[in-house]
Amino acid sequence: MGTRIAACQVLQWTVRSATSSVFSPLPFARCPLQPLCSRCRLFCSSSSTPLSSADSHKAAPVWRKPVAELSLHTLAEMGFTDTQAEHIYDSVSKASGKAAAKHALSCLTALFALGLNPSSVLKLLEKCPELYSVMESQLQQRICNLRKLGLVEGSLQRVVAHYPQILTVPVKTIKSVVLFLREKCLFTVQQVTDILRESPTVVQEDLGQLEYKFQYVYFRMGIKQAEMVKSRLFHFTLGELCCRHSFLERRGLYQTPDKKGQTAIINPKLDSILNSDQDTFLTHVANASVEEYDVFQRLMAREWQQQEKQHGNIEADSDDDEEEEEDEEETGGKSAYRKRRKK
Repeated sequence: MGTRIAACQVLQWTVRSATSSVFSPLPFARCPLQPLCSRCRLFCSSSSTPLSSADSHKAAPVWRKPVAELSLHTLAEMGFTDTQAEHIYDSVSKASGKAAAKHALSCLTALFALGLNPSSVLKLLEKCPELYSVMESQLQQRICNLRKLGLVEGSLQRVVAHYPQILTVPVKTIKSVVLFLREKCLFTVQQVTDILRESPTVVQEDLGQLEYKFQYVYFRMGIKQAEMVKSRLFHFTLGELCCRHSFLERRGLYQTPDKKGQTAIINPKLDSILNSDQDTFLTHVANASVEEYDVFQRLMAREWQQQEKQHGNIEADSDDDEEEEEDEEETGGKSAYRKRRKK
């Protein structure tokens, strides 16, 4: 009898010590709790309520690495107003694909690291919502590359705010445009920096169009690189450039310089041709009326359409010639093969 009593006391002490060790506070907050909860069920009485799957799911983040998510609270902590935070949150939610929700927070962090305020960031993202989907590492690489190209603090922020699409262009593409401007157009390093600062859209322009625009101004109009940069040439389309120059040329107000760079008349500056509205251009440069310029623009549009058709026909003829040559080569090869077989 005494042995049974002693055995019961030992058993009770063992159970009490086990339960106390299980429910004692843990020394580290991030220690995994799920195995302990399973042990608890062994020592709890039948009257206690077992943990549900929802409760165990809620307990999971205790030991997992915390992942920052985009929320209204997070946006408010960044400095956005309630209205701005709701606008950004809705924009990210409506964005197609999971990339926007995944990279939105890191994108905002990178933009704030540039020194932009919440209002500027919001305007920037309204212009270019594609930035939500850009990875943080890509943003950092592109910003670092722009700095290497000479866009210092102040200029970099203005370029990004004016043309945020520049941060969606791969580094490789921008480097190819810079290399083209340096080697094909012979701009200096500082001139390339000025072009990127004043005309950042150049990074997304077709290199063939860029080359034609440069050669048109350099050879047809006789203008050097320094004046091109000063007049922000690459800020304007090829159509605007050709139309205004041709209008002046046909009115006898512009001449192509000879080999020595000389002309019989004084040509107007490229800056006055491009950097003026239509009324100023017609009044002070072309000395013409609006009606005359409208008629000329329609004639020019018709000429360009005819040239495009001719160019398309020439390309089609060249393709047909190539196909005929290939057919002749194939038939010639087969006939020669037949002759060899007969022998």
